[in-house]
Amino acid sequence: MKNKLMAKLGLAMTAVGLVAGAVSAQAQEYTFKLHHFLGAGAPAQTQMLEPWARQVEENSGGQVKIEIYPAMTLGGAPPELIRQVRDGVVDLVWTVQGYTPGLFPRTEVFELPNVHRNDPVATNLAMREMFEDTLKQEYEGVEVMFLHVHAGQGIHMVDKEVRKPADLEGLQMRIPTRTGAWIIEALGASPVAMPVPDLPQALSKKVVDGAFIPWEIIPPLKLQDQTKYQIEGADMARFGTTTFQVSMNRARWDGLPEDIQKAFRDASGEDWVREVGEIWRASDDFGIKLATDAGNEHIVLSEEETEAFYTQLEPVVDRWIEEVSGEGIDGAALVERARELIAKYSSQ
Repeated sequence: MKNKLMAKLGLAMTAVGLVAGAVSAQAQEYTFKLHHFLGAGAPAQTQMLEPWARQVEENSGGQVKIEIYPAMTLGGAPPELIRQVRDGVVDLVWTVQGYTPGLFPRTEVFELPNVHRNDPVATNLAMREMFEDTLKQEYEGVEVMFLHVHAGQGIHMVDKEVRKPADLEGLQMRIPTRTGAWIIEALGASPVAMPVPDLPQALSKKVVDGAFIPWEIIPPLKLQDQTKYQIEGADMARFGTTTFQVSMNRARWDGLPEDIQKAFRDASGEDWVREVGEIWRASDDFGIKLATDAGNEHIVLSEEETEAFYTQLEPVVDRWIEEVSGEGIDGAALVERARELIAKYSSQ
């Protein structure tokens, strides 16, 4: 009797083990590799990509696993990320649209000075509203999870105080995008394009005199050690911004069942896009505090000084409108709509 009982218990335990194994296998049914260009400790990963990935996993009931590979650990250089995801080398990327100039011309409207000024939440929501009918056609080969911007380009200087456009004349300034290069040229400086991981060395060796980049990048790159001044406009006004995307390989997306697609969509909706803007604003506040605590000078321009910059930068908008018109794009209409939507969401 005892032997029969033990045998039944053994069979029961085996059955439990098989069920557990099946559940575990189901829990690991969909594994995705997410590749990006910043370090694992950057706020972009710890405060945005990781929470988003965990939410997708939770929404899927444990069927999805997203593995994050920071700092280009799967190979290549940052400008190659969009090609990697389109070619299916990786499943997901977080990348900068401007790393591949001209590939996302309609989305560039949100990078322009005096389109985005100081509110990443409003700009994120404006991009989201314009995506389906205007921007989506640029994203062939990928399924966009969400688009976002950072708080906007502030001015970081190695050792020169800047209060007016003329203060930048003749200097070498880093920028990641072609619209950013036009901003620098309009201010009389020379643009130097480079991925952000290369910036600390360029500043320390005075390859560049400064950079247009948000405050949030100060902690991960330790920019407080290579710069003395951080400059922004009145009311946190910035000089353009950078657009980013989290996107999945299109074939991988199309092969997913509806419930798994829903897990991604539900994690990437309007509430999340709004939260992303708030995350980047908070990261920006933390970054500038770190710089000032280290002894750097945070210069906030007066309203008059700020408008002097925007007046000098308005031809950048005209240049962009003319540039995209050659591709059959009504740039003036895009600028008008982007500004209207940003104003609408800024007032909410």
